[in-house]
Amino acid sequence: MSVADPVHPAPEFDPQLRAALEAMGVPGVSVGITPDTVQTEREAIAHRTPSFELIASDPRFAVSELAVPGLPGNPSVDLLLAVPADRPSGCPVLFTTHGGGLIMGNSRFGLPDVLDLAADIAAVTVSVEYRLAPEHPFPAAHDDAYAALLWTARHAADIGGDAESIILYGGSAGANLAAGLALRARDSGEVRPRGQVLLYPMLDDRNESLSARQMRGRGVWDDVSNRTAWDSVLGELRDNPPEYAAPARSRNLSDLPPAYLEAGSAETFRDETVAYAQRIWSCGGDAELHIWPGAFHGFDLFVPDSTVARRARTARRDWITRLLS
Repeated sequence: MSVADPVHPAPEFDPQLRAALEAMGVPGVSVGITPDTVQTEREAIAHRTPSFELIASDPRFAVSELAVPGLPGNPSVDLLLAVPADRPSGCPVLFTTHGGGLIMGNSRFGLPDVLDLAADIAAVTVSVEYRLAPEHPFPAAHDDAYAALLWTARHAADIGGDAESIILYGGSAGANLAAGLALRARDSGEVRPRGQVLLYPMLDDRNESLSARQMRGRGVWDDVSNRTAWDSVLGELRDNPPEYAAPARSRNLSDLPPAYLEAGSAETFRDETVAYAQRIWSCGGDAELHIWPGAFHGFDLFVPDSTVARRARTARRDWITRLLS
């Protein structure tokens, strides 16, 4: 089928979000991406990404960039650090990995919203500039993020943070990395994140859910774009993806840090988000799940002043506050 599943009509968009999509003048954003159009999408997302100078002008933070060692045999990893301007010690750390399907974006994409949250909870922010597919398929991005996480845990006190209060935080592809890092950290024992915040997470390479079929060609980020991204990331591993690459493939979701998961009812990743939360619960784990009615993928970034986006930001902040209390 070339359009949304006619047997299972897609949920209606929230009126405020629908109006925003209509104002864009297109049926969907970042839908139907193919390998031939990835570069065009990269350029489009670059136009929606603030400059370092703009980020650094935020008076609430001291903002800097630095390179930290990669894993053995890998290049160094660039980080963007935002430390509360009054530089208190022992702050929680929001360790954030950006969205973009693992094929586009950079450490500043979506960062202003993360910094608003960091300001509310007096947190240090560490944002990772990981390598992108298809030029750098798995495990490049994951290894970059893991190396950055190890550095953050070992140097947390140097940047005003608390190594016991590192929260993995990501949206979409960033949530893919956050979930994969939670699994790897559990398995390695080298670092123990306090929690994981998975916003509309990209978890399952199989791309077969009902919500994926319902949202084909609609909203933001459909199953066509998703397939292009997964093909790019997995490359020769497409038929047998490792669980750190596709966390939904993990056979064991026990002993993970507490998780906050959210998605919209009108988006591709709805069903895999629900399934992941259910599997955490089935393993005796701690997970809080929110499905926002009428919300499409990345709704809070595209329509930040909508009622549903404000509700989502409040829920995230409250969950983190309770986690840290």
